[in-house]
Amino acid sequence: MTVRVRFAPSPTGMFHVGGARTALQNWIFAKQHGGAFVLRIEDTDVSRNRPEWTEGILSALDWLGIRRGTYEGPYFQSSFAAEHRAAVEKLAAAGQAYFCDCTREAVQARTGDPHRGYDGHCRGRGLAQALGRALRFRAPDKGQTRVVDLIRGEPTFDNAKIEDFVIARGDGSALFLLANVVDDAAMGITHVLRSEEHLPNTPKQQLLWDALGHTPPIWGHLPVVVNEKRQKLSKRRDKVALESYRDEGYLPETMRNYLMLLGWAPSGDREIVPWSVIESEFRLEDVNPSPAFFDEKKLRAFNGEYIRALPVEEFMAACRPWLTGTDTIPAPPWRPEAFDPDSFAAVAPLAQSRVAVLSEIVASVDFLFLDEPVADEASWAKAMKEGAADLLDATIGAYQALPTWDAESLKTTMEQVGAAHGLKLGKAQAPVRVATTGRTVGLPLFESLAVLGRDRTLARLRAARARLG
Repeated sequence: MTVRVRFAPSPTGMFHVGGARTALQNWIFAKQHGGAFVLRIEDTDVSRNRPEWTEGILSALDWLGIRRGTYEGPYFQSSFAAEHRAAVEKLAAAGQAYFCDCTREAVQARTGDPHRGYDGHCRGRGLAQALGRALRFRAPDKGQTRVVDLIRGEPTFDNAKIEDFVIARGDGSALFLLANVVDDAAMGITHVLRSEEHLPNTPKQQLLWDALGHTPPIWGHLPVVVNEKRQKLSKRRDKVALESYRDEGYLPETMRNYLMLLGWAPSGDREIVPWSVIESEFRLEDVNPSPAFFDEKKLRAFNGEYIRALPVEEFMAACRPWLTGTDTIPAPPWRPEAFDPDSFAAVAPLAQSRVAVLSEIVASVDFLFLDEPVADEASWAKAMKEGAADLLDATIGAYQALPTWDAESLKTTMEQVGAAHGLKLGKAQAPVRVATTGRTVGLPLFESLAVLGRDRTLARLRAARARLG
C-alpha cells in the first residue's frame, strides 16, 4: 500500500499552531513511508473564506519547511462539488439517507430536552427532496463501529448512540462529514492523521465510507493542544497564530522542534534535537494520547537556544527583517539611512547571546541608530538619583580625556570615577547607561560605548547632564 496522507485546513483565519503540528506529523509520516503528502484547502464555507487566508496557509507551511512544489496540491474542496452531489444522490437513492424538514425547535419541542440529539422523526415519512429539506444519514440501530487508530488502539462506538446525522444542507450541498469522506476517497487517502477533537466524528465518517463502498482509512487522532489551564487552545483567548510567532522572531527550526514535542519525545533525556533525528525517530505509535500543553515560556527558551547556536553571520541575516521592516514586520524606529551595518556587526555577537526572539534585536541596538536615546520616565527616575549630576560631570571629564576609546579603557575609567564617588561599578554606570542608551538594561555598556563612539557618547552624557539642571 502506498501511503497517502492529507492536511486539510480551512482558509478562515490565521494558521493555528495546532494545525501546524498536525501538518508536520503528517509530513514526516509520509516521508518515512515513501508516501505522498496532499494539501487540500477546505474552502466550502464561502461566507468566511478569504484568498489571503489561503496564501497565509501556504506561506506558513513554506516557513515550517513544507514548501510548495514538494507536495501534492493545493487542491480545493469546492472543486469536488460534483462528486459531493453524486454521493448525496447515491445515498438517498439507496435508502441509506432520507430527507428531513425538522427544525431544531421542533425536535426540542418533541423531546423536551435541548441537549438530546435528533429523534428520528422523519425516518419513515418518505419525504421527497425539496429546497430546505436536509439529508440525514440512516445510522444503524444495532452493533458497533470499530475504528483502527494508530494512537488510541481500536476504540469502538455503539451504533445505537449515533443519531441520524445531517450530511447535506437544504440546498443540496454536502456538509463537512460527507465532503471529507468523498474527497479522501477520491484522493486515495490511506491514513487520516488529525486532532483528537475530530474523534467523535470518526464513527460517523467510517459509516459513510462503508455506505459509499470504500475501504476506510487508518486513523490517527493526535492529542489536543491545551493552554496552561488545560483548556483547548482558542483563537479568541490564546496566542495561537503561527504567523504571530514568526513575526515576533521565532526561528522555523525552533517551532518545528517544539511542535513535534506536543505529545511525543525523542529518545534519551533531550528535547532540542536536529530535525534529522526527529524525522528518523518519530513514530505515531509512540505519541501520548493525553492533552499536550503548549508552553510559551518553554518555546521562548527553546528559541533562545536555537538563536545562540547560529553562526553569527546567520544570526545577523535572520535579524535583517526587524532592522529594516517588511510587509508584516513594522519598520524600526530609526531613519533607514541611519542604520550602519558595520556598527550592527560589531555588537551582533553581544546581542545574540541575550535575545530570546529576533524582534528583541531592535531594543538591543536602537541606541546606535537613533538620533537621541529615548528613556522612559521610570528608567530615568531609577538611574538619575541624588549624585547623578556630579557623577555625569566626572564621567564627561574623564572620558573626553581618554587617549584611547575602547571598552577596556572605558570600563577602567568608569570604575575609577565610581570609586571616587564611593560607588561600585554597577551603581556608577547606571546614569551613564540610561544617558547613552535610554535603558537600564541592555548590551554590555562599555562595548556598546566603544561602538557608539566618543563624540556621540559625550554628546548624550552632556544632554543628560543638562536635563538634570
